Amino acid sequence: MHSQFEQVALPHMDAAFNLAYWLTGDSQDAEDVVQEAYLRAFKFFDSYHGGNSHAWLLSIVRNTTYTWMRQNRMNMGAELLEDELPDTNLVSLESSYLQKADFQRLREAIAALPVEYREVIVLHDLEGLAYKEIASVANIPLGTVMSRLSRARDRLQKSLIDRQEREA
Repeated sequence: MHSQFEQVALPHMDAAFNLAYWLTGDSQDAEDVVQEAYLRAFKFFDSYHGGNSHAWLLSIVRNTTYTWMRQNRMNMGAELLEDELPDTNLVSLESSYLQKADFQRLREAIAALPVEYREVIVLHDLEGLAYKEIASVANIPLGTVMSRLSRARDRLQKSLIDRQEREA
C-alpha cells in the first residue's frame, strides 16, 4: 500500500503546496497543511478507488486547509515570495524588474480576492483543473465554479486596472 500511495500522491506535491499556499497566504503554514493533508490521505488511502488522483488529493488539501484556518483563526493576507534578480546587463535587469513588479502586483491582487474566488483561480488557472474537477474538489455545483471563476477574473482585472491607474 505504501508504494501505491507514493505513486498516486507524490506527483501532486507541488500542486498541493500551491493550493495550500494561496489559501493560507504563508509558505510555512502551507507546508504544515500539506504535511497534515498527506497524513490524512495516507490514513484513508484504502478508501481511494482510482480515478483522478490529482482532484482527490487536492480535495483533501482543500479540506485540511480550511480546517487548519478555522482552528488557527489566521489572518488571510499573503506574504510575497522573493524572486532572484538576474546578474545580466542593465537593460535586462530593468526588464526583469518590470516583470517582477507585474508579477508581484498579480500575486497581491490574487491574495486580496475572497478565499472562494482565490480557490477557483488557483485550481483552474494555476493548476489547470477542469470545471468538473474543481466542482469535485470544492464540493460545489458546476455552475457555481463557473460563476466564481468569472467573478474572480472580473475582480482581478478591476483590481489590476485600479492599481495601474493609481500608480500612473
